[in-house]
Amino acid sequence: MSTVHRRNFLTTVGAATAGLALSHSTSRAAAKREKIKIGQIGTGHAHARGVFSQLRQVEDEYEIVGVVENDPERRKALGDNYQGVKLISEEQLLNTKGLQAVVVETEVQDLLPTARRCAAAGLHIHLDKPAGENLADYKQLLDEIERRKLHLQMGYIYRYHPAFQFCYRAVADGWLGDVFEVHAVMSKKVGPDSRKHLSRFTGGSMFEIGCHVIDALVRVLGAPQTVTSYSRKTHPDRDSLVDNQLAVFDYPAAIASVRSTLVEYDGGQRRQFTVCGEHGTFDLRPLGGRSFRLALERPQGKYKKGYQDVTLPAGPGIFASALRDMAAILRDEKATDYPLAHELAVHEAILRASGYNVGS
Repeated sequence: MSTVHRRNFLTTVGAATAGLALSHSTSRAAAKREKIKIGQIGTGHAHARGVFSQLRQVEDEYEIVGVVENDPERRKALGDNYQGVKLISEEQLLNTKGLQAVVVETEVQDLLPTARRCAAAGLHIHLDKPAGENLADYKQLLDEIERRKLHLQMGYIYRYHPAFQFCYRAVADGWLGDVFEVHAVMSKKVGPDSRKHLSRFTGGSMFEIGCHVIDALVRVLGAPQTVTSYSRKTHPDRDSLVDNQLAVFDYPAAIASVRSTLVEYDGGQRRQFTVCGEHGTFDLRPLGGRSFRLALERPQGKYKKGYQDVTLPAGPGIFASALRDMAAILRDEKATDYPLAHELAVHEAILRASGYNVGS
């Protein structure tokens, strides 16, 4: 990808990075504004508790009007995390006067149908991942979002992570030069119950967790020309889970690869995201940490020539940062860093990398 095209694609990343650094001043300013009314539908997603916990951290921005959970067992198990919050029906939530936004945290198979109902009600949406197994269904949602001039924020966990924000900025500012390689690993080991649960999705590990780094890859390089997927089942005699995958993403001037498994012992420690350009390299491992290696052919800002270890200050939390960013967008204080064209490109790349037949 050329430097010019990459900078066009990443033109607003500086605003997002600045938003993390200015969270305290943003909080003070937000206290003087009317809060955005928001609710949550579903608590069955793996991210549900984390998202709601951090939503409560940004109540200077949002008024939480209620949580929807139809499953009686889950309602009983909500615990302290949801203490003091109204449990209401979806109909009650969607008909709440002044409601502006909804966080959708259902199980994966219910994400898209729920989001479509929210869009039909004219609501902005934070939608967790992955966005269904059918690209046409997702595109239909995006078309509705665009038609109604709503905002959609996807819940990929590395969008607002400080180290990834640094990477996006370094690429956008040309510190690494033209990128020729991206390599990522996103793995873990799951037990029998999780294997059984995840077997319902033919996309396997890449669909379940590889999607997070594919989102970051598309942020760096844009939509790939082609994607080649390789999938293996470690225990076909026990279940149908596709648990060992590799995807190769082809670009005019770059090659990227993503590996994702569900059978690697302590796989989180080897999760990585590496971006190589002709003038430098960004190497983050393990993911989720604030320390990475940075190589520069020439000094950039306060960073010297050569390899160096960089540790960033802790951010306010990836979901809290995402929700603050959404609040700023809804108040017309900034443009989104993730337009609908990006969301479509990401989901198509995820489906192709996961082995789904997307069509030409």
